[in-house]
This record gives sequence, C-alpha cells and structure tokens, in this order.
Amino acid sequence: MDMNTIEAVVRTTDPADWRDGDAWLAGGTVLFSYGSTAFGPEPLRRLLDLGSAGWPAVTVTDAGIELAATCTVAELYALPDTLAGSPTAGSMTAESPAPAPDWPGLDLIRPCCDSFVASFKVWNMSTVGGNLCTSLPAGPMISLCAGLDGTATVLSPDGSSRELPVAEFITGDGQNALAPGELLRSVSLPASALSSRVAFRRLSLSNLGRSGVLLIGTLDGCGHLTLTVTAATKRPVQLRFGSAPDAEDLAAALDGAIPDSLYHDDIHGLPAWRRDMTHRLAGEIRDELDTRTGGMPSRVSGDFWPPQSPRRESTPQEGA
Repeated sequence: MDMNTIEAVVRTTDPADWRDGDAWLAGGTVLFSYGSTAFGPEPLRRLLDLGSAGWPAVTVTDAGIELAATCTVAELYALPDTLAGSPTAGSMTAESPAPAPDWPGLDLIRPCCDSFVASFKVWNMSTVGGNLCTSLPAGPMISLCAGLDGTATVLSPDGSSRELPVAEFITGDGQNALAPGELLRSVSLPASALSSRVAFRRLSLSNLGRSGVLLIGTLDGCGHLTLTVTAATKRPVQLRFGSAPDAEDLAAALDGAIPDSLYHDDIHGLPAWRRDMTHRLAGEIRDELDTRTGGMPSRVSGDFWPPQSPRRESTPQEGA
C-alpha cells in the first residue's frame, strides 16, 4: 500500500528520536498492509526504520535465547537446524556450545512459525517484534514467547529500559503495554522453560485459516505444569499448577482464569466454540504431559478441527 502521508524515513534505533506522527518500521508487513491511518486518529508522518539496527537476530547463552525484535520468522524457523549444526552461522551468536539436545522447548518454534499460514515472502520480512507489537490474539510469536515464559525488554524515549513478561506485554486485542515512543528491543526465553517438556495444540475453522485456539503446555523437571492459552482469548492467559490437575480441577481453573468476556469474538471463531475447544485441548495437553500416566504420544504440530458451531457469515477473512 502506498503511504502518501509519509514525509521522511529516519534510520534510528533511539526512542529519543520519536515524535508524534512517527511509527517504528521493522519488516513492515502489517504497517504497509494497513496504511498510515490504521494506527491512530492522525496519519503517520515519519517512519523510524530499524533496518540498519544490526542487532543479532538470535543470541544463545547458557541462560537461554534472546530474540531481537528484528529477528525474522525465517531466521527463527532456521534456529533448530542452526543449533544442531553450526551455532555461529548467519546472524546468530553463541556464547556456549549448542544446547539443542537439552532444550525440548525448541520443538515449539516451527509449529508456531507454521501458524502464520503465510508465504516465504512474508516469513523473510515479518519480525518477531512486529508480531508482538501488532498484538493480535492469533499472533503466533505471542503464543511462542508467552508459552516459553519470555521476557520483553522495552526501551523508552527518556533513555531508560524496562522488562515485563510477554504474557503481560499483550493487554488486549491489538493492545499492548507500550507507551508512545517506546520500542520493543528483544525477547528473552529462559533456559528453564526451554528445558521443559512441551505440548502444542492449534485449531482453526478452516485448513489454512487464522488460529482460533492455540495452547502451549510446559512441564518442568519438578512436575510443575504451565498452560498458556492464546488465540482463543483477547490476551494470553497462563495457568500454573504444582502438578497435573484432574479434569474437574482443570476445568475449574480455566473457568476461573478466563471469563466469558475474555474469549475473542470474530469471524475466525465464536466465543462459545473457542471456550469449548480451549477446554478440550487443555485436557489433551494435560494428558500428554502427565507423567503419572506415561503421557500420550507427542503431537507438537498444528491440528485443525472442523467447526463445532455455526460459522458467522461475513466479508472475506483477514490475512493470516
């Protein structure tokens, strides 16, 4: 889309350069699709281009993985292979030997990337940070980073920085914790979460549709189960259990953490369907990770479920 209100493109990574009418530009796949008036009442006047930031896309240490906000989906998708081969290749840096064999959490990366249902052209431009900052309920980088207990680092125009969990960074449909001018610098995924056993479930109303429900479960070495609900809800919801709950306790915990008003309502799924499928998939994840029963066969992959409720008639679906 032509953005005919733009007067200048400024190459900078300094939030102090931000002023009213500016927008941060990373991959631009959303910015150029929605246009210059889609992000506020006033048209955009300048783009602050992060293209020359030079931030390493991925940094691996014993403490975990740091993803630059400018890391593309394609670079992230390549990470498991890169770790298994040459961890210093490409735009990745490593301060320790490749930890891939000890990090089952890496198995979540490709299913989450595949949840974009997008072309290679989008993968080569779309960024992890852009997906988080767009803050759509179905954002798969939100699912990945929240599900692995990611921490977002935010830079402010006054020169300060702050950190907050990704699960708290997203505050609603298209809403996040960024103040005007603030910049998402990176997301850190801790080794403790990456070392956990993981399970992934995703449902859509159509084979190549936007995610209607996406759940991630992790089970650490102490038997603590964490369940992260995304796509079905307007913001990520995390539930933590000291051990795998029984069916009744799991259902009660879900209902207590997710009121009906928090389930998302759009053409990609009715709230009642999203609630029913959230309960169903949460039970599957609990069964898979529950060591008391030996667990179900791993299904860290995308699934699609035929619609269980009438599909709303509407205009053509939004892009993935």
